[in-house]
Amino acid sequence: MDHRLLDILVCPICKGQLEHDRAAQELICAHDRLAFPIREGIPVMIEDEARKIDA
Repeated sequence: MDHRLLDILVCPICKGQLEHDRAAQELICAHDRLAFPIREGIPVMIEDEARKIDA
């Protein structure tokens, strides 16, 4: 995933910063506890596609 893209992407819900989990191929929003998938190098920033993260 391109580092320049990671610098400008934010959570579509809270507009907060995202963490890149390379192993799981996800972008994580700690505030909303959501993990947005990265499919074939493309982040899927749709709330319905995000996985909820347990506490």
